[in-house]
Amino acid sequence: MKLYDPQTIRAIKNRYGFQFSKSLGQNFLTDKGVIDGIIEGAGIGPEDLVIEIGPGIGVLTAAAAEKAGKVIAIEIDRNLITILGDTLAEYHNIEVINENVMKIDLNALISREDNVEYKSVKIIGNLPYYITTGIIMMLLESHVPAESITIMMQKEVAERIKEGPGSRTYGALSVAVQYYCTVDLVEEVPKHVFMPQPKVDSTVLRLNLREKPPVDLIDEKMFFRCVKAGFGQRRKTLLNSLGQTGYNKDQIRQCLEEAGIDAKRRAETLSLEDFAALANAFSSLPAEE
Repeated sequence: MKLYDPQTIRAIKNRYGFQFSKSLGQNFLTDKGVIDGIIEGAGIGPEDLVIEIGPGIGVLTAAAAEKAGKVIAIEIDRNLITILGDTLAEYHNIEVINENVMKIDLNALISREDNVEYKSVKIIGNLPYYITTGIIMMLLESHVPAESITIMMQKEVAERIKEGPGSRTYGALSVAVQYYCTVDLVEEVPKHVFMPQPKVDSTVLRLNLREKPPVDLIDEKMFFRCVKAGFGQRRKTLLNSLGQTGYNKDQIRQCLEEAGIDAKRRAETLSLEDFAALANAFSSLPAEE
């Protein structure tokens, strides 16, 4: 059964009385080339444990199961669980879990599979646009022991993730993702290959988790504190925006000077290395009595 075929999707909708949920951002893929591109881009092999976020009716799930050792698909919509039981019935290496990926303990879920020696864990998914950033940051901040995260997202979000200093789309998300990962473009996906059709095009990125951060930090929390403050008021100079860190202007000026950064610059001009130097300068300030 070609799960990606629009006729198949319509037949499933009619058979089960299923309705697409706008609130859950449900848009199902209808292009085999795109599906194959995601699986190939993720580099899935027989020794991999694959975690899929939002399987829908199982289009990407089935393709992943053809290549992977095991696929664990996490679906929030209970109306899709029965459908997935039928559409994926022929596969014996798929487990479907009816949970909210933002609330499940992925580290514990993966640890549960320790009785099987998988070469690596790879995360895939066609993410709902409304919560893409939240899911990405949850995966990175929880330090899920995965080799890569290959996900489809709104093109605009992908552009923000890929950008470097000096771009208007470069921001806190760019810095955070590039701190945790290297980023590869897998494919661009036009809006007409979805049902229902969204209003914008999509992009598939592979986020390759780094074994260690690209910069040396005294305090990682301070690094993200500086990033958040800098971009929180991105139109202001760093001397003013960094006031959100809780330090006074004299201290901020001192740290900027120590990091070799002009106080009149703005956050969007700073590289990861600049933010690291700045954070380390703040971390080195003497404790207040």
